[in-house]
Amino acid sequence: MAINLQKGQKISLSKESGGALSKVVMGLGWDAKKVPVSMLKGLFGGGKSEDSIDLDASCVLFDDQNKVVDIIYFGQLKSKDGSIVHTGDNRSGAGDGDDEQIKVDLDKVPANVKSLVFTVNSFSGQTFDEVENAYCRIVDSSNNAEVARYTLSSQGPHTAQIMAKVYRHNGEWKMHAIGENGVGRTIDALLPQIIIHL
Repeated sequence: MAINLQKGQKISLSKESGGALSKVVMGLGWDAKKVPVSMLKGLFGGGKSEDSIDLDASCVLFDDQNKVVDIIYFGQLKSKDGSIVHTGDNRSGAGDGDDEQIKVDLDKVPANVKSLVFTVNSFSGQTFDEVENAYCRIVDSSNNAEVARYTLSSQGPHTAQIMAKVYRHNGEWKMHAIGENGVGRTIDALLPQIIIHL
């Protein structure tokens, strides 16, 4: 059974999954906040119940000196070493389930990489006041079982969220629910803010 993480909580992925994890998926999801449509607009087709929001999921790889090793995002869907693959950009957040997924082969992540930080930023510029039901979750690829989930509770004027970190500690992989607000439409703009939380 998956654990629901609180902000700041850290867990061992192997303990929560009941064994060593080798391949995982970080699934990220969100919905555009429902905007009420007036009766008149609805009658004349002038309104819509939901705006699309283009949030982008990214994964930044850091070494033990907190230097960037690689960045996986909509502009580079695969890490240079091939251990991490982004399944592609979702530009609306419409539909059920994960809106974007990043697949990680933990056994193939290079030894010099200490942590993987997962973020979401609003490429379309809307703030998280217009986003609801945002979450990230780790899924065991071998059996499709959800290991852990972190659901965002904070809405506000920020345009990015530093969601979670998966990192090596004493020979095992752990997950830390960071849940910090950020500002920036792109992952490059977010990098200095991520480093503070490493």
